[in-house]
Amino acid sequence: MSHTSVAVQLEKLRKKRKALEKKEKALLNRASDRALAKIVHIAREAGVSATAIVTALNSAGGPQSSAQLAISNTATASRKIAPKYRNPEDATQTWTGRGRPPLWALALREAGRLDEALIGTSH
Repeated sequence: MSHTSVAVQLEKLRKKRKALEKKEKALLNRASDRALAKIVHIAREAGVSATAIVTALNSAGGPQSSAQLAISNTATASRKIAPKYRNPEDATQTWTGRGRPPLWALALREAGRLDEALIGTSH
C-alpha cells in the first residue's frame, strides 16, 4: 500500500484550487460582460450618456438630475452628524448610530454592551 506524502497531497490540492479559482474568475467575467452589455444597450436606447451613468453611480441615492445632485450634495456637505458611539477597542472607529452598524457595534450589541461605547458617558 503506497502512501503519498503530505507535500504531494498539498501540491495536488493547490493545483485544484488554482484551477477552480481560474474557472471562478472566468465565470464572473462572463457574467460581468453580459451585465455590462445589457447596461450599454439600455443606456443607448434611453439616450443616457456615460457621464450621466458615472454621476449616478457615484451618488448614493441612484439616478438623479443634475439639479437634484447639486441640491443633495450641498445639503449633505453642510450637515455632518457627530458620532454617538466609539469602539472601546479602537478609539479611531466611531459610528453615528445611523445606518448600518459596523461589525464592532454589532458585536457589542449582541453582547449587551453597546451602551459602554456611548460617547460622553462615564462608566
